[in-house]
Amino acid sequence: MKEYIIQFKPFLVFLAKFAASYLLLTFVYQTYLHQFDEKKMEVDGFTQLVANQSQKILSLSDANSHTGVNTKEASVKLFYKGKWVARIIEGCNALSVIILFVSFIIAFTGKLKPTLLFIVFGSLLIHLFNVLRIALLCMALHNFAKYDSLLHDVIFPIVIYGLVFLLWIIWVNKYSFYAEKPAEK
Repeated sequence: MKEYIIQFKPFLVFLAKFAASYLLLTFVYQTYLHQFDEKKMEVDGFTQLVANQSQKILSLSDANSHTGVNTKEASVKLFYKGKWVARIIEGCNALSVIILFVSFIIAFTGKLKPTLLFIVFGSLLIHLFNVLRIALLCMALHNFAKYDSLLHDVIFPIVIYGLVFLLWIIWVNKYSFYAEKPAEK
């Protein structure tokens, strides 16, 4: 048994770091979310921020785009060209995606400063892409409503998860302790 633990130690260390960081960050996030009462249709502040920023992007092509309160569920209504095109719920804010991203970076750790910088800038990039994704999705839903399932469930998730995967690849190959170091001459 000891020989298997030694043989698979890198994987087990990765798994332990990933699980610990993911569970801790998820616990912190769930604690944050429990401050808001879904029964009273309260939307958490970060989801509201994402909706507002998405609306700002939409306003570049439609000055009348706006957000509105949803009285039927805990979400923000997003209007584009006079039409309610989307509801922004907690799952749209990409924080769970960012938690997954951060947990992976921690599990494949590198030096402290590059790790922290990559986490901060990667998280900001994911947030920016998510806001752009929501705005573009709203435009697409307005113009191609019959493709709503394809757009929402397939095309646009590929954008955000594709970005996360790309960031992971960059991290592992360039900055983590597992990255190949150039041979010294």
